[in-house]
Amino acid sequence: MRQLRRIRLFYAGGAVLWAVSAVLVGWDDPGSRQMWVSVIFLVLFIGLLSVTSLWLWRQQAARAGGPQHHAAPRRTGWQRRANA
Repeated sequence: MRQLRRIRLFYAGGAVLWAVSAVLVGWDDPGSRQMWVSVIFLVLFIGLLSVTSLWLWRQQAARAGGPQHHAAPRRTGWQRRANA
């Protein structure tokens, strides 16, 4: 979950940077190849951000709905013999 939050932040930053780039290049030279490349990268980062946000939302919903399972302490052979 922590990694999904970090990568979501990375994708959000990338989307903001590519949006700024697309606006600036589009302002100077509308319809140029550089503008369209910036728009394509913007769409790519928005898609990645959306998928990552969806995965994170599903993980949080799954954790909230189900019972919490905690790992049992590991028993060694020595402890089993002593308890038997």
